[in-house]
Amino acid sequence: MSFERRGGKGTDMKVQPLITVRDVEASSRWYQELLRCKSGHGGPEYEMLLKDGELLLQLHHWNDHEHPNMGDPDAAPHGYGVLLWFETAAFGAAVARARALGANILKEPHVNPLAQHLECWMRDPDGYTVVLASPYGDVVVPGAQG
Repeated sequence: MSFERRGGKGTDMKVQPLITVRDVEASSRWYQELLRCKSGHGGPEYEMLLKDGELLLQLHHWNDHEHPNMGDPDAAPHGYGVLLWFETAAFGAAVARARALGANILKEPHVNPLAQHLECWMRDPDGYTVVLASPYGDVVVPGAQG
């Protein structure tokens, strides 16, 4: 089977994370507020969240469209071993939005000395671990090599 692409040239590869959630519309609102992104699709089954016209995150309702591994929300811990990591130059404002959303903060804002940046770890409404981070090398760490 062969396919032809429509349109122009693209990059070699892009990450396009998709998570399954119990309430797509509520999760969409949560992420739109936290990440200052916009809906690119909308609806109760599927959402594309966009930032500056680029796909940032996809949300999919459990057990819709009979996709494998998306059928039973109680079959396994959500996102076990996976972190949704978002870098932002506006770290302090993003953390303030997380607090206003009532996010369950797992690790308060702190300096990661290896990455030399700030991080804040939290859970989203479905239990996925979300990390907000300032850009790599954003913080001067005495004695750190960079």
